[in-house]
Amino acid sequence: MKWGLMGGTFDPIHLAHLRCAQDILEDFGLDRVVFIPSATPPLKHGPGITPYEHRERMVRLALEGNPAFAFSDVENRREGRSYTVDTIGYFRETFGEELEIFFILGQDAFADIRRWKDWRRLLTLCHFIVMSRPGWARGALRRALPPAYASRFAYDRKARGYRGPSGSLIAFARVTALAIGATDIRERVKQGRSIRYLVPDAVREYIERHGLYRGS
Repeated sequence: MKWGLMGGTFDPIHLAHLRCAQDILEDFGLDRVVFIPSATPPLKHGPGITPYEHRERMVRLALEGNPAFAFSDVENRREGRSYTVDTIGYFRETFGEELEIFFILGQDAFADIRRWKDWRRLLTLCHFIVMSRPGWARGALRRALPPAYASRFAYDRKARGYRGPSGSLIAFARVTALAIGATDIRERVKQGRSIRYLVPDAVREYIERHGLYRGS
């Protein structure tokens, strides 16, 4: 089994999330992409994050109709902050060696990887697929990782990524460019502007029905 794990606050989930996940599913031959909302993001603080139950429901609505997309509430079932290294460990322990894990993240998140808990160990636990803009991948390893550590990765042409000593891969994926962001969506709602065609209709209706983001 080859699963992609896509984490994030998903506040709210939008069409760029879904399109990028579909691109990666097809380009890397994955069997499934699992969306994992962060319950308590370590690098995001303050009262501004929408309660988990709303974000969970929006993700579930957005995934309906795509059998290759799945949802996991593993980070909400775990106490404390939502560390990716613990989430990857859960999937490895639960599904064993038969599951090959590809963690999907954006280029800004990868550039900040050294702030993540146990990042060195994390890079050995699974493959990483970094969604990137054209030209960004060039030199990205050395920008994100200490030079001595980055030099341990060698380009694997067949796998289309950089292979580390543990066998894990860091790949930079070109995905469909959609200039859609959750911050912009929340601001549009606050201003009373339409978010049609930025989020799935079911998510838009949920936001309207529950009055989300109006005062954020």
